[in-house]
Amino acid sequence: MISEKSFVRLDFASLGFKSGDYDNCVFDNCNFPEVNLTGIHFSNCIFRACNLSLAKINQTAFRNASFKDCKMLGMHFEQCNDFLFEVGFENCNLNLSSFFRKKVKKTIFRNCSLHETDFTETDLNASVFDNCDLDRAVFDNTILENADFRTAYNYSIDPSSNRIKKAKFTLPAVVGLLNHLSIVIE
Repeated sequence: MISEKSFVRLDFASLGFKSGDYDNCVFDNCNFPEVNLTGIHFSNCIFRACNLSLAKINQTAFRNASFKDCKMLGMHFEQCNDFLFEVGFENCNLNLSSFFRKKVKKTIFRNCSLHETDFTETDLNASVFDNCDLDRAVFDNTILENADFRTAYNYSIDPSSNRIKKAKFTLPAVVGLLNHLSIVIE
């Protein structure tokens, strides 16, 4: 186990990444694009200003992992280990990522870009989308009960194909619940 270690300005795309369990580690300005992180366990780790785009995360465990100012394009979180999966995102670019069928209850997405992110059949119960851009994000058969979209924008959610009971929305962005009706709102 690698514990309480800081990794600063490392390019794991060229160095490679050592398999194992990482606990209470900090990754600061590290480069992970397309790096194979399969089966690695990250517990209580912080990723700051890292590029994890297209990293391979098959059975990767993120337990209480925090991502701040990270570029995470095309990440397939549905492939991650489900056991104690817990993540939080702040100022991250998660465009083209996927949480297909993932349980991510009470997850905080703050100031994130989530363009074309796939939330199909995802459990987002009580999650918060604080100042997030959800342009062309996919919500289909998604659990959004008690989710907070009050400061989110550019979303399009069909209430007839998603569970939105007690979810929070504000005007004018709430018209994103009507896009599927093909009506004109002036």
